[in-house]
This record gives sequence, structure tokens and C-alpha cells, in this order.
Amino acid sequence: MRRILLVLVVLALVGVSVGAAPASAAAPVVASASAMATAPADAAIVRIRTSEPWRWPVSQDVRVVRPFAAPPHRYGAGHRGVDLAADQGPVLAPASGVIAFAGVVVDRPLLTIDHGDGLVTTLEPVATDLRVGDAVAVGQELGELASGGHAAAGAVHFGVRLHGEYVNPLLLLAGVPRAVLLPCC
Repeated sequence: MRRILLVLVVLALVGVSVGAAPASAAAPVVASASAMATAPADAAIVRIRTSEPWRWPVSQDVRVVRPFAAPPHRYGAGHRGVDLAADQGPVLAPASGVIAFAGVVVDRPLLTIDHGDGLVTTLEPVATDLRVGDAVAVGQELGELASGGHAAAGAVHFGVRLHGEYVNPLLLLAGVPRAVLLPCC
């Protein structure tokens, strides 16, 4: 059991979905890099429970142009989200919540949604007319892709924090293919 748990934690850290399932199934398992550094393998697992299925924040065929890369420590280099091709169509709410921030940070328009229970989504660059305190529903149009920031032109950055720690957003999405573990030896 401990060996299986360790494999699941490693797969979660490298960004492979190990348990994406329909909303009626159990919630996926996510491990944060800082939790791995400070706790034994059994204690490093954090369960994310959501009351509704999450959806992709782009409406066209989804293509990840830059994957999640967990930093080795809180201030280390990494990519704290995924960049998704978003050449056309609006940016959509991945889950219901309340707008916690809508404005420009440095050189890019940014939108943050508080989903409750410690889950916060950041989408950038997104130009929006929404204001802090506005409620949004899963799939609702949030705004249009803008320019600026670190994401390549034509891509939206999709980041998720759980109690302040970045987690791989793909682990919250139904429809991400399951990893298939083959027997070795």
C-alpha cells in the first residue's frame, strides 16, 4: 500500500492525472511540493473535495502548451499552473465562485476566483468587466484573452491554489485521461 501511495504522489507532482473521474466518483488526490518536503509520504496527501465538476476554462479543443511544474520549494523556480491554447472564444469559469480580484498586475490583466474551501483560481491574461464580489457559475464567460504576462501569445495561464499552495489544475478536471500503470518485471 505504501508503495502504491508513493507512486501516486510522484505522478501527482509531475503533473500526471491519476484519478480524474466523473463527478459522482471520489475526488482526485493532490500533493503539494511543500507538503512533500515537510511530511512523510502518508501525510503528504491532500484530498480536494469539490461540490461540482470543474471544466476547462477555454471553449475550443483543449491543448496544453506548457504543463504544471511543481517548484522544489516555496520560492523555487517552477510553473505554478498550466498554459492552455486559447486563440479564439471567451475565457470561462472553471468552477463556481466569487471574483476575489480583477485588475492589472505589472503588465497583464488578471482574474482571481475564490471557490471556497481554500480553492482559488487565477486566470491570466484576461480582460473582463467583472468586479470583486461578483458571483460566477461554472462555464460562465469571464472575459476575453488579452496580452501580457509570461504565457505565450494566444494562451491563457490557469493556476489553482489550495490553502495558499499551488496544485496542478489538471487534477481537478474531469475528462483528463487516467494514467495506466503497467506491471513491471
